[in-house]
Amino acid sequence: MRTNILIPLIAVGAVVALAITLVMPVRLAQAPEISLFTTSEGKISLADLRGQPVLITFWSTTCHVCIHEMPDLAALYRELSPRGLAVIGISMYYDRPDHVLELIARKNIPYTIALDIHSKASDAFGNIRVTPTSFLVAPDGSIAGHWIGRINMDKLRQQVLGMLNAEGHTG
Repeated sequence: MRTNILIPLIAVGAVVALAITLVMPVRLAQAPEISLFTTSEGKISLADLRGQPVLITFWSTTCHVCIHEMPDLAALYRELSPRGLAVIGISMYYDRPDHVLELIARKNIPYTIALDIHSKASDAFGNIRVTPTSFLVAPDGSIAGHWIGRINMDKLRQQVLGMLNAEGHTG
């Protein structure tokens, strides 16, 4: 009788553990050394951005939270990019490039957008599958912040300002 109950419980536990593993990304200490193909600047490398804070956000054209967050990211970029902040939005591998380009134009996105057609960036950042997922990379390349879902923009802004002030970026 106990065996009849244990087998389904073990199966349910295994399914839950697998689901958590697929959704929860690996915690990174350092940003991976990757190159990205952007929609406007060609190929860029995260290594080339060392010395400045970089916000990386994985997003999708079908993610309502991502699209709702874009104006806040654009405002943060407009405010702090003159002082050194870089913002890179990485579209998910399943997004059609023409849909990405149309959304960039429609939303007037000022920050860099990269295409992750072969999922190399999302894999390098810990197998990203949930959008939005964002990382704040410190000037030394360490991961200073990680969010799944909407970012608290006030806290992010203060964190970035702290980095810019510490690095002497007065803009």
